[in-house]
Amino acid sequence: MLILSAMKPLKEYFEYRDFLKDFFEEKKKNNPFFSYRVMGKRVGIDASHLVKIFQKQRHISSPLIDNLIKFCELKESDALYFSTLVHFNKAKSDHDAKLHYEKLLELKGIKTYSLEKNQYEFYTKWYYTAILILLEFYPFTDDFKALAQKVSPAISEAKARKSIELLQQLNLIRRDGDGPYYLTNKIITSGEHCRSIAVRAFQEETIKLAAEALQRHPREKRNISTVTITISQSNLDIINDMIKEFRQKLLKYAEAENNPDTVYQLNIQLFPLSV
Repeated sequence: MLILSAMKPLKEYFEYRDFLKDFFEEKKKNNPFFSYRVMGKRVGIDASHLVKIFQKQRHISSPLIDNLIKFCELKESDALYFSTLVHFNKAKSDHDAKLHYEKLLELKGIKTYSLEKNQYEFYTKWYYTAILILLEFYPFTDDFKALAQKVSPAISEAKARKSIELLQQLNLIRRDGDGPYYLTNKIITSGEHCRSIAVRAFQEETIKLAAEALQRHPREKRNISTVTITISQSNLDIINDMIKEFRQKLLKYAEAENNPDTVYQLNIQLFPLSV
């Protein structure tokens, strides 16, 4: 098998075009005569098209996957990882991307799978975040039934227990002896490949919660308003900047709060109603 000492292992990649580009550059170092034309001819890709693939302007077609696997001398699990990676990067739906991503995690190995699976899991359920923020002021020891009833809508005791276990595994919370759990102020370091899939699922859940809040919470405990406007596409960035500024101002206000006693979810949605 070809050894590329200057390259990171294939299973550390979450973008197959990054791997192919690095592979090309490594081959070029070892052989100055190696070129886009040479590689393209070996795998059945036009040299100009190969450049666009490296630049992430194009994808390879499915029939070329096997050609590239052979050219890169990938064997067994590496070959399967590369094939799955191509399908993951080319996925057109969140459902397909999720399936391929989970397969990639399995192929990466038990230790890495366990870590990244937990990072991914954190973003998929609204109550993980809610409980994490709740522990900033709620003195939780081990009363999982009370914790489950503390969030709104209430969850099962089993889900509350699972939440605490996950937050501990991610080193987001800690406890000293029999004292209450507290936040470690650590951040989840998973990359965009993880967040981009799971965050969409999280957003869908919180948008659903917002709709349910119309019936679940009295008017004095919620603020839900809508407005339909006309704008110029050329000014969309200005509006997005206004929203960003508001979010940053609100976050600063929340950080300065000395006596928090409730967890709130704020969703900001701006989307077109015409084309």
